[in-house]
Amino acid sequence: MRILIVEDEQPAARQLTRMLMEYEPDVHILDVLDSVENTVKWFQNFPPPQLVFMDIQLADGLSFDIFLQTNVSAPVIFTTAFDQYTLKAFKVNSIDYLLKPIDPTELKQALQKFKNLQPANAFDKSMFNELLQAVKQHKYKERFLVKTGQQLYYIPTSEILYAFAEEGMVFLVGRDGKKHAVDHTMEALEASIDPLVFFRINRTYIIRHDAIKKIHHYFNGRLKLDVLHAEKHEVIVSREKAASFKQWLDS
Repeated sequence: MRILIVEDEQPAARQLTRMLMEYEPDVHILDVLDSVENTVKWFQNFPPPQLVFMDIQLADGLSFDIFLQTNVSAPVIFTTAFDQYTLKAFKVNSIDYLLKPIDPTELKQALQKFKNLQPANAFDKSMFNELLQAVKQHKYKERFLVKTGQQLYYIPTSEILYAFAEEGMVFLVGRDGKKHAVDHTMEALEASIDPLVFFRINRTYIIRHDAIKKIHHYFNGRLKLDVLHAEKHEVIVSREKAASFKQWLDS
């Protein structure tokens, strides 16, 4: 069985490799990749594997970005420590979803599920109808509880222009330019808002599409944005995110 592993934590990659070799004597690990960028290049240069194990949070972004940048025809088993991505995982070729630390029994069941679905190149996404319907019906957050000093209040999601992380805290900036501290990580925030409206351009910024005033080419393949009420910030789309950012704007 030809397997590709996409995992940016080396101990987790080694453990998964060991477990796979224990359960599947004929397994051949084609490669272990640690980023969106490297995985995209791999799929563009090599024949598809029979199966992919793919962590969702990689060194340079979410693995879902891979599917925006290149064709992935192989079935995927996602692995992650964050279960908020479950529904989004099934928008792509996922045949299963394993939470870390990976349980040996669940791994065996996922491999058996893959075998039962052979041939892999005859995948029919209609098998995921129920999950896709759940995705369509999924409600993104309509408001966020924020705090200023000892006061708590809420800001509607429709009023948020962008979010950013600074000194271990996450802030939302509203259409009035005011900054609001919020008790969320950037990962949790990204998972709770509509990806058609918001885009995470790098590790520290999530931008709303209508907050962008101008886009400039920047050095090293990056993009620089002029964003409403962000005049004092340098808002940069990372090189790894630039291609999927352009596709997002054109969607």
